[in-house]
Amino acid sequence: MSGVSYPYEYAYEAVAASQTNQVLGPTGATQDYLHRIVVAVATAATSTVSVIDGSTTILAIPANTPIGVYSIEINACSATGAWKITTGAGVTVLAVGIFS
Repeated sequence: MSGVSYPYEYAYEAVAASQTNQVLGPTGATQDYLHRIVVAVATAATSTVSVIDGSTTILAIPANTPIGVYSIEINACSATGAWKITTGAGVTVLAVGIFS
């Protein structure tokens, strides 16, 4: 909509299954903002997800999470480096936030 100002300019990034430490954004940096992740579990046995701030895991979703779609609020700025996401073979993630 022309002329409309929004308070946030969120971007989104898809993280495919079987990714290791995928950086969110073109380069990622300290103070990037991760609003939420949308986790789509297709195979429960391989449904692991890790959300990492620099080198610190701040959220770990275990294997055997039931098949389905989960929206998880994060609402945090990274403190030690780029946000990164690791996914198991049976899960994909859509990350929403402000990434550098």
